[in-house]
Amino acid sequence: MTQSFIHIESPFYLREADLATPADWPAQFGNDRPIALEIGCGVGDFMVKTALDLPETNFIAIDFYNKGCWKTCRRLERFGVTNVRVLRVEARQFITERIPPGSLSAVYINCPDPWPKKKHRKRRLVNRQFLEFLRPFLKEGADFHFATDFDDYGIDVAQMLPTVPWLENRLSPDPYVHELEGYHLSKYMRKFMAEGKRIYFVHYRKTG
Repeated sequence: MTQSFIHIESPFYLREADLATPADWPAQFGNDRPIALEIGCGVGDFMVKTALDLPETNFIAIDFYNKGCWKTCRRLERFGVTNVRVLRVEARQFITERIPPGSLSAVYINCPDPWPKKKHRKRRLVNRQFLEFLRPFLKEGADFHFATDFDDYGIDVAQMLPTVPWLENRLSPDPYVHELEGYHLSKYMRKFMAEGKRIYFVHYRKTG
């Protein structure tokens, strides 16, 4: 069943076509605070809690699904969160065209599509190629957070990240953890945990 498109009217919703290349984020937020990006914001519960925790950071929350962006905006308005902007975009193109190099202080990726079939795993978002793509957009000391409920995906990423020389494991000596203090759980994480699944959390930092 095809979902109907929801027209989003919110002070926190941006249309990509209205942005410069790269975008002037200080103008969009009205300040020059650090910028963090969440790729795949879902319904916005993780983003709202994290933005409330970090009011001195400006957050860009993106998702490919219109309904998720609409729900995220409604949640932001309900909780009075003002340091988040939401866009419905594809991640790689958006980063390439709208994010200034060396500007991201953090990237969060929570429970992306695991593409569970072996023949589809090359479609997974987080791999070595994606990290090298992301590297020039991260500032020195930027944090990279990844979380998944899919065992194979979590282990693959945890084994790959130590081979990236410009990243430092912030959970060392553990390659991943199943509980990460201070890291908010999204609606999907809570759902998966209620089904008995474990969440794999990794946290790395750019050192070069």
